Amino acid sequence: MYGKAFAPEYQGALTSLSVNSSLTEVLAAGKEQLAAAERAGRPGEAARSGLAVAEAYRRLGRVREADLAWKASYRAAREAGDTAAMAWALWSGGTLARQRGAFALARRLLALAAELGERGGDVVVRGYSLAGLAETGRIQGDYEAVGRLHEQLLAEARRRGEARHTVWALEGIAQMHRNTGSYDTAYAMFEEAAGIAARADDRRGHAWALRGLADVVSVRDGDTERALALLGEAEETCRAMNLASALAYNHKMRGNVLYRAGRYAEAREWYQRALEEFRAIAEPRGEALSRLGLAKSLARLGRDRAETAAELADLARTTARIGLRHAEEMVRRAQEEFGLARTRRAPAVRKTRQVPPVQEVAR
Repeated sequence: MYGKAFAPEYQGALTSLSVNSSLTEVLAAGKEQLAAAERAGRPGEAARSGLAVAEAYRRLGRVREADLAWKASYRAAREAGDTAAMAWALWSGGTLARQRGAFALARRLLALAAELGERGGDVVVRGYSLAGLAETGRIQGDYEAVGRLHEQLLAEARRRGEARHTVWALEGIAQMHRNTGSYDTAYAMFEEAAGIAARADDRRGHAWALRGLADVVSVRDGDTERALALLGEAEETCRAMNLASALAYNHKMRGNVLYRAGRYAEAREWYQRALEEFRAIAEPRGEALSRLGLAKSLARLGRDRAETAAELADLARTTARIGLRHAEEMVRRAQEEFGLARTRRAPAVRKTRQVPPVQEVAR
């Protein structure tokens, strides 16, 4: 039913790159082709090579370079009059914005990308952009709003036999089921995603599915050793492909598994490691979740109660400011776990911020 996974973000002269190519390989090839396209005065090819450069930088956690690269790709695509390439650049920029915790900007850029993808007749970038919008809502905890979109995208990916997109959608829906306590459904969907990814040779998708399975095995079954084994298998892929963000989330999940098992000193070490990794790649969501795990572990190890209360209160403000509703609820539960009443505060008055037109965003 599903063919071999492919990477549609590797375009132009880079279509020979595999979905499993290491990010350092992608970056080197992309920069080489980008320079050649610029020398030859071919803005369309520069846009498509620049997209691969932007994505490699983003996945490596090199945020500043990724930001410059997607904007340069957009400008080149606009110069070439290539609507689909413009959409891909905006998709990259929106994905980066979500990674940085700028959710309003992410939604703006991804919506524009979906619109341009439809206008340019590129159903793949349109689908990726809608998927990005769905994932943005899921990460923020707005399951009711994006659950149906996830299901629609899954059905569409299944119809077209797109393994990589099917795996993504299954994992997103599975994560929502896991977070709302439907562990059996979550496990079945993560298991299906892992199977499809393995058969399609989608190593990145397989690593994320293994992480999801490890989570459910830990929280539902209490099987710590199996969970750690699944994470170890996933980590091998993360390291082989240089997946900085996926590796950091893998390490954070190790902390979760060990914390649930009551192995608080080990959990503390993994949370601290993940925290440093997330800070290195400027990923605020992962940083906040690692801080939460670290605070809970330290509390179990005898940290001063007032220090724990202060840390959790700061995390509550941080998650609320970023817009991470599910993470904010996790902080609230942690406060209850340690008998720390959450200080109620008046809601902040939010100023409406005008999002500049895309021509200004991509300058």
